[in-house]
Amino acid sequence: MARRRKGLGDRRVRHDHAYRRAKAEGKVARAVYKLEEIDRSFRLLRPGRRVLDLGCWPGSWLAYAAERVGPDGLVVGVDLRAVEIPLPPHVHTAVSDVTTLDPTALVERFGAFDLVASDMAPHTSGDRGTDQHRSEALAFAALRLALAVLRPGGHFVVKVFQGPRFSALLGDVRRAFSEARAVVPPSTRAASREQYLVGRGRRARLPDDLAPA
Repeated sequence: MARRRKGLGDRRVRHDHAYRRAKAEGKVARAVYKLEEIDRSFRLLRPGRRVLDLGCWPGSWLAYAAERVGPDGLVVGVDLRAVEIPLPPHVHTAVSDVTTLDPTALVERFGAFDLVASDMAPHTSGDRGTDQHRSEALAFAALRLALAVLRPGGHFVVKVFQGPRFSALLGDVRRAFSEARAVVPPSTRAASREQYLVGRGRRARLPDDLAPA
């Protein structure tokens, strides 16, 4: 009889090598290794860059980005939950619903961003189709916001549970950026359904249906 695949409800799956490594190194969450791996592959972060982190709680991506951009850079994090870890002065956080953010106000306050990174995930329902739909909706919202606040040439990273709208989402990223890839970072749990879309080089001229209003 075939063995049933273990899911994230299994403690042995959740507490994998990346989880144990994060605990040993004092990291806020294992998710930091995913951003680190993506950054290493696509060279997204450099000293002095401005970063917008969507779905930033508990703060592992904020801490990594802050270290990479240094004190001459800027990191802004937004989440429905307050980030409680200590962060350097060039990191700003806000408790807000990402889907209601005003991109014009963000750019007026912080300037155009070099990278928008979204690790947002929906509250899972246990129903695969529902969770995929919600995740893809968040990814589309992150893309719309990114295109409104990124400078030409800026970059984009977004997590998504692949579902029926995945091809359309990837197509939009390809139209909006010079380079677009779907990647699964090595530290992703084997049982996870998530992957990341990476867009490098926001086009100066966007297709009419993607251009900010």
